[in-house]
Amino acid sequence: MHTYRHEVKYYECDKMGVTHHSNYVRFMEEARVAWLDSLGYGFDRVEAEGVFSPVIAVACNYKSPSTFKDIIEIEVSVAKFSELKFDISYTMRVGDRIVCTAQSTHCFIENNRPVAISKRLPELYKAISESVVK
Repeated sequence: MHTYRHEVKYYECDKMGVTHHSNYVRFMEEARVAWLDSLGYGFDRVEAEGVFSPVIAVACNYKSPSTFKDIIEIEVSVAKFSELKFDISYTMRVGDRIVCTAQSTHCFIENNRPVAISKRLPELYKAISESVVK
């Protein structure tokens, strides 16, 4: 599991002073990019090798509001993983309070076609495999 911290910016809040719901998807992406960097195989490296990992599904469950200046700690964990796609789970907290739980699903493509990551990028496959929550 990897933890990423995001401080809520003023522009991320709505007229009521609450973090706008759409920003949580952005926070997920920030956390996912940081998680891959922590594995030593960031998006920049993967994409430089011609492999991409688009989002194919997102689900968010909003539990409690966050507001300007809150520090959201985002726990990132791999829920499912195969050669072609993976699911990431996110638990977002402000202190002990859960503000959002979410999941994103991603696939691996090269030249707009599915690619088996175990064969194409075995180091990345191994790093993600070792991250799967058991």
